[in-house]
Amino acid sequence: MKKFLIIQTAFLGDVILATPLIEELKRLYPESEIDILVKKGNEGLLKSHPKINELFLFDKSNGKYKNMWRLIRTFRSRRYDRIINLHRFASSGLIAVLSGGKETVGFNKNPLSRFYSKRFPHLLDGRHEVERNLSLISDLGATPKVRPQLYPTAEDYKKVEAYQTLPYFCLAPASVWFTKQLPKEKWISLMNKLPSDSILYLIGGAGDFELCEEIKNTAALDNVKNIAGTFNLLQSAALFEKACRTFVNDSGPLHLCSAVNAPVTAFFCSTVPSFGFGPLSDDSRITQLEEPLYCRPCGLHGYKSCPEDHFKCGHDILINAGSF
Repeated sequence: MKKFLIIQTAFLGDVILATPLIEELKRLYPESEIDILVKKGNEGLLKSHPKINELFLFDKSNGKYKNMWRLIRTFRSRRYDRIINLHRFASSGLIAVLSGGKETVGFNKNPLSRFYSKRFPHLLDGRHEVERNLSLISDLGATPKVRPQLYPTAEDYKKVEAYQTLPYFCLAPASVWFTKQLPKEKWISLMNKLPSDSILYLIGGAGDFELCEEIKNTAALDNVKNIAGTFNLLQSAALFEKACRTFVNDSGPLHLCSAVNAPVTAFFCSTVPSFGFGPLSDDSRITQLEEPLYCRPCGLHGYKSCPEDHFKCGHDILINAGSF
């Protein structure tokens, strides 16, 4: 029986984009055991995943190095056939190379990749991140592109039932990065163009409640509900799944939609789809600045403020019928 360890200790969206490896490894090796290591805080995404043998957490905020060595000791005892490190930073590289796998594979951008059994390029060449991730198991026969997959439970679906009695749209206006966040006035413009006989749910984490409330109050529409902080990640995915459409930034909710094949429109401000993080749902649309801008893209992850102090890539986006 093959034993695999997948390491992805980055952000929420990165964990979702790691799930195609689980699907493909299980397809190729149905009897295999697949473990995964994620950053503490992202475990809710995978708590009910039927194809994961064991879910491990890396607490980076409290005793990081103590936790790292504890994980390494545990992993060495597991004797994995292949350790697959998707993360491109030193801490994950150290865990990967010291955990005693028969093979260790990952991207050559990791500073410890020289110690891997096999190294693969991570190029922003227009391919989706899912394709780059799956390249790490291409030698095993993996399909080049597989949609992410999450598994909300029956309880998760039950939790959102009361919010699905009428046609509804979901809007996730928040982002960790200012330059990846569609401006508030654009969300309000969008809301005014959506059907007045539908419910418009402003959704996000508890920390997004204030932003959603400000948008709701400024829009002053009777059909808008602020439900930020109401649902966990899998419950949010369950809500997105049956929405008429969900509107997102280039952020985690985009990938939640892909993972349940929900209709989605993604707004790209400072980043661009060619980086490889666009939506993968069958019904996916991208809205972005139509004309080239000299400073766009300004970075892979975004910034806390616009480096040019104008944020034209957000303010000049047109909200029209193509968005929905």
